[in-house]
Amino acid sequence: TTTFRRMDHDRKIMMCLILAVVFSPVFGQTWEATVVKTIDALVGSCVVLPCTFNHPGSQLPSSRLRGIWHRKDDKNEMFYHEDETKIQDSFKDRTKLLGHLGQKNCTLEILQVKDHDNGPFCFRIELVEKDDNKPNSDKFSFVEQCAEIRMLHDAPKPKLRPLKTIVQGKPSTVTCSIRHTCASHWPEITWSRGSKDEINEVHRDINGGIWETESILVFIPEEKDDHTDLTCTAKFHGGKSSISTFTLNVKRTDNYNHIIIPIVAIAVTALIFGLLCVLMVKKYK
Repeated sequence: TTTFRRMDHDRKIMMCLILAVVFSPVFGQTWEATVVKTIDALVGSCVVLPCTFNHPGSQLPSSRLRGIWHRKDDKNEMFYHEDETKIQDSFKDRTKLLGHLGQKNCTLEILQVKDHDNGPFCFRIELVEKDDNKPNSDKFSFVEQCAEIRMLHDAPKPKLRPLKTIVQGKPSTVTCSIRHTCASHWPEITWSRGSKDEINEVHRDINGGIWETESILVFIPEEKDDHTDLTCTAKFHGGKSSISTFTLNVKRTDNYNHIIIPIVAIAVTALIFGLLCVLMVKKYK
Protein backbone atom coordinates (compact mmCIF):
# COMPACT_ATOMS: atom_id res chain seq x y z
CA THR A 1 0.00 0.00 0.00
CA THR A 2 2.79 2.35 0.87
CA THR A 3 4.44 1.60 -2.44
CA PHE A 4 1.23 2.41 -4.37
CA ARG A 5 0.82 5.65 -2.43
CA ARG A 6 4.35 6.67 -3.31
CA MET A 7 3.80 5.82 -6.97
CA ASP A 8 0.57 7.82 -7.00
CA HIS A 9 2.32 10.74 -5.29
CA ASP A 10 5.19 10.64 -7.80
CA ARG A 11 2.69 10.46 -10.67
CA LYS A 12 0.92 13.59 -9.44
CA ILE A 13 4.19 15.45 -9.10
CA MET A 14 5.16 14.42 -12.63
CA MET A 15 1.79 15.61 -14.01
CA CYS A 16 2.20 18.96 -12.26
CA LEU A 17 5.65 19.38 -13.76
CA ILE A 18 4.36 18.54 -17.24
CA LEU A 19 1.48 20.99 -16.90
CA ALA A 20 3.87 23.68 -15.63
CA VAL A 21 6.11 23.22 -18.65
CA VAL A 22 3.19 23.23 -21.13
CA PHE A 23 1.37 26.25 -19.75
CA SER A 24 4.28 28.31 -18.48
CA PRO A 25 4.55 30.32 -21.74
CA VAL A 26 0.92 31.35 -21.39
CA PHE A 27 0.99 32.26 -17.72
CA GLY A 28 4.45 33.78 -18.07
CA GLN A 29 3.31 36.41 -20.57
CA THR A 30 3.24 39.95 -19.22
CA TRP A 31 2.36 43.43 -20.43
CA GLU A 32 5.51 44.69 -22.16
CA ALA A 33 6.35 47.58 -24.46
CA THR A 34 9.48 48.77 -26.21
CA VAL A 35 9.51 52.49 -26.95
CA VAL A 36 12.38 54.76 -27.95
CA LYS A 37 13.32 56.68 -24.79
CA THR A 38 14.58 59.91 -26.34
CA ILE A 39 14.47 61.13 -29.93
CA ASP A 40 15.31 64.36 -31.77
CA ALA A 41 12.66 66.09 -33.85
CA LEU A 42 12.83 69.12 -36.15
CA VAL A 43 10.27 71.75 -35.17
CA GLY A 44 7.76 72.21 -37.99
CA SER A 45 8.55 68.81 -39.48
CA CYS A 46 7.40 65.37 -38.30
CA VAL A 47 8.66 62.61 -36.03
CA VAL A 48 7.97 58.88 -35.79
CA LEU A 49 8.14 57.17 -32.38
CA PRO A 50 8.91 53.43 -32.84
CA CYS A 51 6.85 51.24 -30.51
CA THR A 52 6.15 47.52 -30.08
CA PHE A 53 4.21 45.78 -27.32
CA ASN A 54 3.12 42.41 -25.97
CA HIS A 55 0.07 41.35 -23.97
CA PRO A 56 -1.01 38.17 -22.17
CA GLY A 57 -3.00 35.59 -24.06
CA SER A 58 -3.19 34.74 -27.73
CA GLN A 59 -2.62 37.14 -30.60
CA LEU A 60 -5.66 39.25 -31.47
CA PRO A 61 -6.78 41.14 -34.59
CA SER A 62 -6.49 44.92 -34.67
CA SER A 63 -10.28 45.20 -34.34
CA ARG A 64 -10.06 43.71 -30.82
CA LEU A 65 -7.36 46.16 -29.70
CA ARG A 66 -7.40 49.85 -28.94
CA GLY A 67 -4.18 51.86 -28.85
CA ILE A 68 -3.89 55.13 -26.95
CA TRP A 69 -1.00 57.55 -26.41
CA HIS A 70 -1.25 59.76 -23.33
CA ARG A 71 0.77 61.92 -20.99
CA LYS A 72 2.72 60.04 -18.33
CA ASP A 73 1.15 61.68 -15.29
CA ASP A 74 -2.39 61.86 -16.70
CA LYS A 75 -3.78 59.07 -18.88
CA ASN A 76 -6.84 61.21 -19.64
CA GLU A 77 -4.63 63.78 -21.38
CA MET A 78 -4.44 61.98 -24.71
CA PHE A 79 -2.16 62.63 -27.65
CA TYR A 80 -3.75 59.92 -29.78
CA HIS A 81 -7.05 58.03 -29.63
CA GLU A 82 -9.15 56.44 -32.35
CA ASP A 83 -11.94 58.75 -31.15
CA GLU A 84 -10.58 62.18 -32.15
CA THR A 85 -12.91 63.98 -29.77
CA LYS A 86 -10.83 62.61 -26.88
CA ILE A 87 -7.53 63.98 -28.21
CA GLN A 88 -6.11 67.22 -26.83
CA ASP A 89 -6.96 70.16 -29.07
CA SER A 90 -3.28 70.97 -29.61
CA PHE A 91 -2.68 67.45 -31.04
CA LYS A 92 -5.82 66.98 -33.13
CA ASP A 93 -5.16 66.10 -36.79
CA ARG A 94 -1.44 65.76 -36.01
CA THR A 95 -1.10 62.21 -34.64
CA LYS A 96 -1.54 58.85 -36.34
CA LEU A 97 -0.80 55.20 -35.58
CA LEU A 98 1.51 53.85 -38.28
CA GLY A 99 1.74 50.31 -36.91
CA HIS A 100 -0.91 47.58 -36.93
CA LEU A 101 -1.99 46.72 -33.39
CA GLY A 102 -2.75 43.14 -34.47
CA GLN A 103 0.96 42.81 -35.26
CA LYS A 104 1.83 44.36 -31.87
CA ASN A 105 3.14 47.50 -33.52
CA CYS A 106 2.15 50.77 -31.83
CA THR A 107 4.40 53.21 -33.74
CA LEU A 108 3.16 56.81 -33.54
CA GLU A 109 3.57 59.64 -36.07
CA ILE A 110 3.42 63.29 -35.00
CA LEU A 111 3.09 65.92 -37.74
CA GLN A 112 3.94 69.63 -37.59
CA VAL A 113 6.10 69.19 -34.49
CA LYS A 114 5.72 72.11 -32.09
CA ASP A 115 7.85 73.40 -29.21
CA HIS A 116 5.49 71.95 -26.62
CA ASP A 117 5.53 68.40 -28.06
CA ASN A 118 8.18 67.28 -25.57
CA GLY A 119 6.12 64.55 -23.90
CA PRO A 120 6.67 62.21 -22.22
CA PHE A 121 4.46 60.12 -24.54
CA CYS A 122 3.21 56.83 -23.06
CA PHE A 123 1.38 54.02 -24.83
CA ARG A 124 -1.74 52.28 -23.50
CA ILE A 125 -3.35 49.14 -24.90
CA GLU A 126 -6.93 48.05 -24.28
CA LEU A 127 -8.64 44.81 -25.28
CA VAL A 128 -12.21 45.49 -26.38
CA GLU A 129 -15.29 43.25 -26.38
CA LYS A 130 -16.42 41.79 -29.69
CA ASP A 131 -19.99 42.99 -29.51
CA ASP A 132 -20.18 46.46 -28.01
CA ASN A 133 -16.60 47.58 -28.71
CA LYS A 134 -16.15 48.49 -25.04
CA PRO A 135 -12.88 47.90 -23.18
CA ASN A 136 -12.80 44.92 -20.85
CA SER A 137 -10.62 44.37 -17.82
CA ASP A 138 -7.54 43.67 -19.97
CA LYS A 139 -5.76 47.01 -20.35
CA PHE A 140 -2.40 48.43 -19.43
CA SER A 141 -0.49 51.72 -19.64
CA PHE A 142 3.26 51.41 -20.15
CA VAL A 143 4.17 54.43 -18.01
CA GLU A 144 7.67 53.06 -17.40
CA GLN A 145 8.36 53.01 -21.15
CA CYS A 146 7.64 56.52 -22.40
CA ALA A 147 9.21 58.63 -25.14
CA GLU A 148 10.54 62.16 -24.83
CA ILE A 149 11.39 64.51 -27.70
CA ARG A 150 14.36 66.88 -27.96
CA MET A 151 13.49 69.83 -30.18
CA LEU A 152 15.71 70.91 -33.07
CA HIS A 153 14.96 74.42 -34.29
CA ASP A 154 17.51 74.44 -37.11
CA ALA A 155 17.62 71.83 -39.84
CA PRO A 156 20.81 69.72 -39.67
CA LYS A 157 23.21 70.09 -42.56
CA PRO A 158 23.64 67.20 -44.99
CA LYS A 159 26.99 65.42 -45.02
CA LEU A 160 28.96 65.42 -48.28
CA ARG A 161 31.51 62.73 -49.09
CA PRO A 162 33.35 63.67 -52.28
CA LEU A 163 36.21 61.74 -53.84
CA LYS A 164 39.66 62.93 -52.93
CA THR A 165 40.61 62.97 -56.60
CA ILE A 166 38.22 63.88 -59.41
CA VAL A 167 39.71 63.25 -62.83
CA GLN A 168 38.54 64.95 -65.98
CA GLY A 169 36.59 62.63 -68.27
CA LYS A 170 36.32 59.78 -65.75
CA PRO A 171 33.06 58.90 -63.85
CA SER A 172 33.08 60.35 -60.33
CA THR A 173 30.79 59.51 -57.40
CA VAL A 174 29.72 61.99 -54.71
CA THR A 175 27.30 61.16 -51.86
CA CYS A 176 25.09 63.47 -49.81
CA SER A 177 23.40 62.05 -46.70
CA ILE A 178 21.12 63.35 -43.98
CA ARG A 179 19.88 61.70 -40.78
CA HIS A 180 16.31 62.31 -39.64
CA THR A 181 13.52 60.92 -37.45
CA CYS A 182 10.55 61.08 -39.82
CA ALA A 183 10.50 57.76 -41.65
CA SER A 184 6.99 58.44 -43.00
CA HIS A 185 8.14 61.49 -44.98
CA TRP A 186 11.68 61.23 -46.38
CA PRO A 187 13.72 64.43 -46.74
CA GLU A 188 14.11 65.49 -50.37
CA ILE A 189 17.74 65.75 -51.50
CA THR A 190 18.61 67.75 -54.62
CA TRP A 191 21.89 68.62 -56.37
CA SER A 192 23.03 71.76 -58.18
CA ARG A 193 23.84 69.57 -61.16
CA GLY A 194 23.01 66.11 -62.51
CA SER A 195 19.97 64.49 -64.13
CA LYS A 196 17.67 61.80 -62.68
CA ASP A 197 19.68 59.15 -64.50
CA GLU A 198 22.82 60.26 -62.67
CA ILE A 199 21.25 60.20 -59.18
CA ASN A 200 20.33 57.21 -56.98
CA GLU A 201 18.69 57.39 -53.53
CA VAL A 202 18.95 54.95 -50.60
CA HIS A 203 17.14 54.87 -47.21
CA ARG A 204 18.63 53.11 -44.17
CA ASP A 205 17.21 52.33 -40.73
CA ILE A 206 20.01 53.34 -38.34
CA ASN A 207 18.02 52.17 -35.27
CA GLY A 208 16.23 53.86 -32.39
CA GLY A 209 13.94 55.83 -34.71
CA ILE A 210 16.85 57.36 -36.65
CA TRP A 211 16.92 57.00 -40.43
CA GLU A 212 19.44 58.04 -43.05
CA THR A 213 18.59 59.21 -46.55
CA GLU A 214 21.53 59.12 -48.95
CA SER A 215 21.69 60.55 -52.47
CA ILE A 216 24.43 59.28 -54.78
CA LEU A 217 25.50 61.41 -57.75
CA VAL A 218 27.60 59.89 -60.53
CA PHE A 219 28.86 62.36 -63.16
CA ILE A 220 31.69 62.86 -65.64
CA PRO A 221 33.61 66.06 -64.79
CA GLU A 222 34.88 68.33 -67.53
CA GLU A 223 37.75 70.78 -67.57
CA LYS A 224 35.32 73.67 -67.07
CA ASP A 225 34.13 72.10 -63.78
CA ASP A 226 37.45 72.77 -62.08
CA HIS A 227 37.10 75.16 -59.09
CA THR A 228 33.28 75.26 -59.38
CA ASP A 229 30.91 74.63 -56.46
CA LEU A 230 28.75 71.52 -56.11
CA THR A 231 25.79 72.02 -53.76
CA CYS A 232 23.56 69.47 -52.02
CA THR A 233 20.23 70.65 -50.53
CA ALA A 234 18.13 68.66 -48.02
CA LYS A 235 14.48 69.76 -47.74
CA PHE A 236 12.55 68.34 -44.79
CA HIS A 237 8.85 67.65 -44.49
CA GLY A 238 7.31 70.91 -43.34
CA GLY A 239 9.49 73.14 -45.49
CA LYS A 240 12.76 73.66 -43.62
CA SER A 241 15.95 73.03 -45.58
CA SER A 242 19.74 73.13 -45.27
CA ILE A 243 22.61 72.99 -47.74
CA SER A 244 26.22 71.84 -47.95
CA THR A 245 28.69 72.90 -50.63
CA PHE A 246 32.19 71.92 -51.69
CA THR A 247 34.48 73.05 -54.48
CA LEU A 248 35.43 70.63 -57.24
CA ASN A 249 39.13 70.18 -57.92
CA VAL A 250 39.30 68.46 -61.27
CA LYS A 251 42.60 66.87 -62.22
CA ARG A 252 43.22 67.32 -65.92
CA THR A 253 44.14 64.29 -68.01
CA ASP A 254 47.71 64.34 -69.35
CA ASN A 255 47.82 65.93 -72.79
CA TYR A 256 50.93 65.47 -74.94
CA ASN A 257 49.68 67.27 -78.05
CA HIS A 258 52.10 70.15 -77.45
CA ILE A 259 54.94 67.63 -77.83
CA ILE A 260 53.51 65.24 -80.41
CA ILE A 261 52.42 67.86 -82.97
CA PRO A 262 55.84 69.54 -83.34
CA ILE A 263 57.57 66.15 -83.58
CA VAL A 264 55.17 64.98 -86.29
CA ALA A 265 55.59 68.28 -88.16
CA ILE A 266 59.39 67.96 -88.08
CA ALA A 267 59.23 64.32 -89.21
CA VAL A 268 56.92 65.14 -92.11
CA THR A 269 59.11 68.09 -93.14
CA ALA A 270 62.24 65.92 -93.03
CA LEU A 271 60.51 63.22 -95.11
CA ILE A 272 59.44 65.70 -97.76
CA PHE A 273 62.90 67.26 -97.86
CA GLY A 274 64.47 63.82 -98.18
CA LEU A 275 62.19 62.88 -101.10
CA LEU A 276 63.02 66.13 -102.86
CA CYS A 277 66.74 65.44 -102.46
CA VAL A 278 66.33 61.95 -103.92
CA LEU A 279 64.37 63.31 -106.88
CA MET A 280 66.98 66.03 -107.55
CA VAL A 281 69.84 63.50 -107.46
CA LYS A 282 68.00 61.21 -109.90
CA LYS A 283 67.28 64.13 -112.21
CA TYR A 284 70.91 65.24 -112.42
CA LYS A 285 72.11 61.72 -112.99
